[in-house]
Amino acid sequence: MEELGRLEERVILIGVQTAAEDNVLDSLDELEELAETAGAVTVGRIIQNREAVHPGTYIGKGKIEEVRSLVYVMDATGVICDDELSPAQLNNLERELDCKVMDRTLLILDIFAARAVTSEGKIQVELAQLRYRSARLVGLRESLSRLGGGIGTRGPGEKKLETDRRLIRTRISALKQDLAQVEKHRELLRTGRARGKVKTAAIVGYTNAGKSTLLNKLTGASVLSEDKLFATLDPTTRILNLKDGQQILLTDTVGFINKLPHHLVEAFKSTLEEAKYADYIIHVVDASNPQAEMQIHVVYETLKELGVLGKKIITLFNKQDAPGAAVLRDFKSDYSLKISARTGEGLDALNDLLEKLLTEELIYVERVFPYQEAGKIQLIREFGQLISEEYTESGIAVKARVPREIYPQVV
Repeated sequence: MEELGRLEERVILIGVQTAAEDNVLDSLDELEELAETAGAVTVGRIIQNREAVHPGTYIGKGKIEEVRSLVYVMDATGVICDDELSPAQLNNLERELDCKVMDRTLLILDIFAARAVTSEGKIQVELAQLRYRSARLVGLRESLSRLGGGIGTRGPGEKKLETDRRLIRTRISALKQDLAQVEKHRELLRTGRARGKVKTAAIVGYTNAGKSTLLNKLTGASVLSEDKLFATLDPTTRILNLKDGQQILLTDTVGFINKLPHHLVEAFKSTLEEAKYADYIIHVVDASNPQAEMQIHVVYETLKELGVLGKKIITLFNKQDAPGAAVLRDFKSDYSLKISARTGEGLDALNDLLEKLLTEELIYVERVFPYQEAGKIQLIREFGQLISEEYTESGIAVKARVPREIYPQVV
C-alpha cells in the first residue's frame, strides 16, 4: 500500500481527560490509527487530567514542559491534539513547543484530501479545509515556514493560506457555487430514482466497519475496501437484484467517526443526505472492535444531527469471522443480523429480510385485465411482482403485488 503521507512524520499525541467517563486512551488509539493513515508514526503519548481544557494552550504549563522535553528526546516533528483547537490554542502551542501543532480535525481533513477522488469529493474537502483554515489565518504566517510537507498541507496548500481573507472568501464562494451544481445533479438523480419506484437503502456505519466490502459482496461493485480509516470517501450507488426478482438501490456513504469535525459534516451534507432520503438504513457495525458500542452511539448521534429520522434500520453486526467478535445488541434498530461481508456469512438472511421489507410495501392485486389494457401488466412487470398471468377469453387473469404508488394505475 502506497503511503498517504509525502514524508514520514514522527508525532506525539496529546489528550485531555476532563471527566471520569471520558475514555481518552481509546480515543488516542483511534487518533494513532488516523495518524498512521495519514502517514505519520506515533512516538509518544501524553494525557493530562484537568477539570476543563486550558483555554489558551489546551494543556497546562507543566504539561507543556513535559511535551517539549518528549519532542526533543523522541526527535518528533510535531504534536497532534485529540480535540479541535481554537486559533489561540494552536498559535500559543506552536510558539511554546516550537514545532508543528495539529489537531484531530486537521488530521481528518488531511486524510479526506488524500482520499477524495471525484470532483465532488475534492470540492467538499477543499471547502472544509478553507473554512477551517480561514479562522486560523491570523498568526499562522510565521509558522508556515515550519510546516514544510506532510500532514496538514494537502488540498489548498500553503499558497492559499498566505492569501488574505478576501481571497479565501472568494474561493469559498466559488466552491459553494460548484457544490450547489453538484447537489442539483444529485437531486435530479434522486428524483429519477423516486420516479422509477425503486426503493433505496443507505449503508451507514463507523469508518472501517466494512460498508464498502458489503456493497462489493452484494452487488459485485469494485469499490476500494481496505483495513484503513476512511478508505472510501465518495458515495457509490449500485442496484442489488434480490433472489425473488425485486431490486433495491444500495448507496455506500462516508464513514462516521467520533468527534467528526463540524466543517466536514457541513461540507459533506449533500453526500451524507443520501441517508436522509433513503427508504431504509443499513447500519454496519464492526462486531470485532472493542469500541463497537461507542461507535454505534456515534453513528446514531450523527444520523440525528443529519435529521435522519423515522427510517427502518437494519443493523448488521459484521466481521463475525474475526477473532473477538462480540455478542452485541442494538435496541434502536428494527432488525439485526450477524454477518461477515468478507466471507458472505449471513448475507442470505439479509437478502430474505430485504425481500420481506419490500414485499410489505406492495399491495396484492388479483384481477382480469381486458386485452386492450395489457399495457398495465407491463407496468406491473416493471415496478412490481407478477406472480401469475393466465390468458382467458375475457382477458388476462393476473395475480401480482404492486407498489402503493402505482396501485391506482393498475386497478
